[in-house]
Amino acid sequence: MSTDTSEKGLEALITEYLVNQNQYILGTPQDFDKAYCLDKVQLLAFLEATQADTLTKIPYQAKLLQRISDQIRDKGIVELLRKGIKYQQHRLNLYYPQPPHNLNPQAVQNYQLNRFSVTRQVHFSQQHPNQSLDMVIFLNGLPLMTFELKNNLTKQNVNHAKRQYREDRDPKEPLFRFARCLVHMAVDDQEVWMTTELKGKSTFFLPFNRGQGYGKPIYEAAPQSGGNHGKGNPLNPNGLMTAYLWQEVLTKSSVSGIVEKYARIIQDKDSKTGKKKPPRLVFPRFHQLDAVRKLLRDAQTQGAGQRYLIQHSAGSGKSYSIAWLAHQLVELTSLYTHEPIFNSIIVVTDRVVLNRQIRDTIKQYAHVDGVVAAVRGSTELAEALVASKKIIITTIQTFPFVLPKIGEMGDKTFAVIIDEAHSSQGGNIAAKMNLALSGETVEAIEDDEDFINALIKNQKMLNNASYFAFTATPKNRTLQTFGVEHPLTGKYYPFHVYTMKQAIEEGFIMDVLENYTTYNSYYKILKKVSDDPQFDSKQANKRLRKYVEGHPDSIRQKAEIMIHHFFDEVIKAKKLNGQAKAMVVTGGIINAIDYFWVFQAYLQEINSPYQAIVAFSGTKNYKGAAYDEATLNGFPSSQIEEKFEEDGYRFLIVAEKYQTGYDQPLLHTMYVDKVLSDVKAVQTISRLNRSHRDKTDTFVLDFVNSADAIQKAFDPFYQTTILSEGADFDRLNDLQDALDAFQVYSAEQVQQFMSLFIHNAERDQLDPFLDASAYKYRDNLDEDEQIEFKAKAKAFVRLYQFLAQILPFADPYMESLKTFLKLLLTKLPAPDDPDYLKGILESVDLDSYRVEHEATVHILLEGNKEINPIPTEIGGSKYVPELDLLSHIIADFNQRFGNTTWGSDEKVTRDIFEDLAEEVASSEEYQQAKAHSDRQNARIAFEKMLVTSVQKYIFTRTDFYRDFTNQPEVKSFLVNELFRYDYDG
Repeated sequence: MSTDTSEKGLEALITEYLVNQNQYILGTPQDFDKAYCLDKVQLLAFLEATQADTLTKIPYQAKLLQRISDQIRDKGIVELLRKGIKYQQHRLNLYYPQPPHNLNPQAVQNYQLNRFSVTRQVHFSQQHPNQSLDMVIFLNGLPLMTFELKNNLTKQNVNHAKRQYREDRDPKEPLFRFARCLVHMAVDDQEVWMTTELKGKSTFFLPFNRGQGYGKPIYEAAPQSGGNHGKGNPLNPNGLMTAYLWQEVLTKSSVSGIVEKYARIIQDKDSKTGKKKPPRLVFPRFHQLDAVRKLLRDAQTQGAGQRYLIQHSAGSGKSYSIAWLAHQLVELTSLYTHEPIFNSIIVVTDRVVLNRQIRDTIKQYAHVDGVVAAVRGSTELAEALVASKKIIITTIQTFPFVLPKIGEMGDKTFAVIIDEAHSSQGGNIAAKMNLALSGETVEAIEDDEDFINALIKNQKMLNNASYFAFTATPKNRTLQTFGVEHPLTGKYYPFHVYTMKQAIEEGFIMDVLENYTTYNSYYKILKKVSDDPQFDSKQANKRLRKYVEGHPDSIRQKAEIMIHHFFDEVIKAKKLNGQAKAMVVTGGIINAIDYFWVFQAYLQEINSPYQAIVAFSGTKNYKGAAYDEATLNGFPSSQIEEKFEEDGYRFLIVAEKYQTGYDQPLLHTMYVDKVLSDVKAVQTISRLNRSHRDKTDTFVLDFVNSADAIQKAFDPFYQTTILSEGADFDRLNDLQDALDAFQVYSAEQVQQFMSLFIHNAERDQLDPFLDASAYKYRDNLDEDEQIEFKAKAKAFVRLYQFLAQILPFADPYMESLKTFLKLLLTKLPAPDDPDYLKGILESVDLDSYRVEHEATVHILLEGNKEINPIPTEIGGSKYVPELDLLSHIIADFNQRFGNTTWGSDEKVTRDIFEDLAEEVASSEEYQQAKAHSDRQNARIAFEKMLVTSVQKYIFTRTDFYRDFTNQPEVKSFLVNELFRYDYDG
């Protein structure tokens, strides 16, 4: 008998496995009632086996079937399976849940009476009797999942199955109405896709694939380089690439878990109107289901006190993964005692907006009221912990303030789910959070050594808490703190991965590096002092470049390029159907304020209907006044995100703020005027990656960073991020030995200081110890030794605070030395180096500035790059300046960044400028405006007369006239500089 390679053969293979290996019942197509949309035979068999007494009291089975059918239509399949149905004076269960253990024989028996069935070729339509589905899975006669199967060997694939659902399956058919089934799956021998709602041609399918990198966890296998962690499924040496669907996902236990724990109708509210949006039926994607189940399995086996790093890219559905994990950790019981493993689940986020998003998602999964406590302050957090609230949602900023309010909690266990672990686990915050959860109080301990040991213990990751850390971009500290160490290589890996590459290839996030445009800046500066002073040439270029890039003329030029690009390439091109927005990333608050003023002025000047918003933290004193967001924007800081949603605001100008954790799908374009590197570059540029139904591409215009630098920053996080090695404890020993050798302090001195410190001694008792060491530092060490001591002291404090959290050591002297050095460092004077750049900015002036498009490229990533361990040394050595004449520095600067286009004869150019300035200054119209109007009107008059004066050069200096007329930056530069030269004297 030959192998059946047809579509029917795949259908038979799957159903036979479900029946023979997963103990499904093989249903009969004729048993499906098209009117009620039920398998009557299986439903009635279930009710007779489980609730026969109630069934005998119901005289009209047809009415019962109609009632069940109507209730599924009105409430959805999930609600009916979980809560059953009321019919007249009777209540019927339509499903018995899977018991968590075998201690309740009746619950076990009830669950075993559920009828999982699979039926081939189900004719579902009364209007089109010839139409049939390849396969339907029923649970107690209720349709649960539908399948369209295709076979690559017959030249049809999963895309044909998706097209069949979109074009040949009428959403108005009872079986395909919203929430009548959990999911509709398109399957072939290589891929699986799913949708929870048919909408004709607009039906949206999600991948239900494992990803190419799926398999044995990388930390259990030999270290690999390269590899493919993208979309699709890996090769299966034991069968079809999609066999995991029927062999793992469609087991009875797995399907029960999805019904009970994952599938849910969610109804969000519109953030603007407050009205409810159309409901959505949520079904987990494969990586979500896989991650949560593996975490639960390990936590149940290992108990409290474990650490897990989940590297899930943006677009992974992290909020749902966290919600599913939190709710199931609440119910998780020990395999041995069957008692709950965790008393409370604490979800910690690092931004209020994320806190709100995750809180709302988790609350929608709560089956009963009171399970979820979203706390708003330290008092509420303390009360929730003491009351053993099951799920507590808070921000990392709130956590440390709860310490004085928490009683003894050492007998309780916690699961701490950390969203964006890289920013939530700074050493000090982590130590305070651990102290809060441990229930330890150190004040009552009288013995110094016991007191110090208690301090050490409270800095460590707790034995009574498990940490589940989610991040898309794990740093080296995060990997060593939460990752899994390979037993042979010492490298650290995440526990579970959903890569940036897979998210991009599956279409859940945009490839933000596809259209990456870099600009080069060209400047020319002049010496404006008669003498030729000396400055440090090594530092001069950096200082001069910062001066030039922050110069008002430079800001104006770049702002005009940004605005014209946005209107010409984004608005006119109707990106995001005309809704696209842009972010401007600046180098600091002053730059952000300058950009904001220029943007607002120029947008008004060109009669733009759009405005800009500026975002930064705190208050900045600038040009004699204090500015904050509210002062500049004209509305409170709390409204920035809401206002930016409005159509009239298209530019968000930021200084640090909103560069991480900000999700705005309408962000299409980013203008970068700031040096970006490593994780910061990835987090900042990834603000553009959120998908939107109208979003087909993104665009980055970068004035500062090279394409190579951005590629280097992104590569480690494209696939699995690996830490090459952990921080070495022996380096801490080496640092201590080196510091002791300087003889700035003695062991006795450190111990006496610590004894006073832990007993809350006053400053007048502590400072003499620190002052004595500072005196030795100043008088006994030469300049090079001072620099080396300070560098090693900083390194010791930083490394100790990290290692104390994660390594099983307790050294009272090291803890004492850390505290001593941390305070001593504040007393050590900085080396008295002269400022070799003092006065340089007052000695130069900007002569010309322009930026030119360099290239637009698609930056391609490789991934699987290892990141370096935590540095154990802070570099420090005496700085040796290289002095040079100002004229030489300027010549070198102009050679590097110059390249003007107005001819090689600088004297001719200078003569033109002086001639124009003199001619405009002598005009009656300008003089009247200058004498009797304000600065702005005087400038307008000056610009008008300058344009007229330039006309005389149309034949004599055609190159200059052409640049002035055709290049806005040339005109802008001349107007600004010549007007300032005359008006300001």
